Amino acid sequence: MSTTFDQPAIDLNLRRDAIDVALARYAQFDADCPAHLAEAIRYSLLAPGKRLRPQLVLMAAAACGDASDSAMPAACAVEMIHAYSLVHDDLPAMDDDDLRRGRPTCHKKFGEAVAILVGDALQARAFEILATELVPATVAAQCCAVLGRAAGASALVGGQAADLEAEAAAENQAAGSVEQLEAIHARKTGALIIASLELGGLVAGAPRTQLNALTGFGSKLGLAFQITDDLLDVSGQEAAVGKRVAKDAVCGKLTYPGLIGVENSRKRAETLIEDACAMIEVFGPHADPLRALAKFVVNRKN
Repeated sequence: MSTTFDQPAIDLNLRRDAIDVALARYAQFDADCPAHLAEAIRYSLLAPGKRLRPQLVLMAAAACGDASDSAMPAACAVEMIHAYSLVHDDLPAMDDDDLRRGRPTCHKKFGEAVAILVGDALQARAFEILATELVPATVAAQCCAVLGRAAGASALVGGQAADLEAEAAAENQAAGSVEQLEAIHARKTGALIIASLELGGLVAGAPRTQLNALTGFGSKLGLAFQITDDLLDVSGQEAAVGKRVAKDAVCGKLTYPGLIGVENSRKRAETLIEDACAMIEVFGPHADPLRALAKFVVNRKN
């Protein structure tokens, strides 16, 4: 997908190795965890990926003045919630995918029952890390509340439920709307992206004005990310995307290209990224990594 944006000059992979090391450490369990479950958890959590959400946590903290690793537990917790959601979304009863990040999905490799348990374990581990690794305790509690809300019935889980309802309606020839689609993805995709930024700000002790700027940025970024996802399903290459493409139309899913066309979808994503970057002008050059990541979102190939 081509856009008017230049490729970002900042290396977005700079923190990915550190994030992967921390994730691997947090994915170690004691002898009471069955070996096959631990293997399936690590397979799903440590699969090669962009680590976009944990990078957002760290970048938000740095924009607010904390460039240390104090936000790393929150970054890993977000990635665990994201990984759990993918494992469950891929199940036959949900989106029914057999390929994720270029590898067999968890249920294809380990079975459906184990995949459900992997998701359960990752969700629990995420909150355990927030509660035990963040200080002071008041910040840990705030972060648990933010992530719990973003992962809950009115956000991520609710968005997935609404997505399934829209798919069922399409099978009955019921028309969808852009407003309906944006409401779905504000919950299914956007809520966790916003939470990632808010967590970074909270760990850094950011004032409300900075938190508001971060959440405004995240709202625009999350929608642009989903539009790009829809476009990749239309025009992306399976080897690059790492999962089946051209699947949304076959399944009757509501998508931006399906509702407003490919070109209008591209323009909408570009406008959203411009608006997102305007939201974080208050941070000056400290937010350059966030701006670079935003531009990466609409240039990405997977």
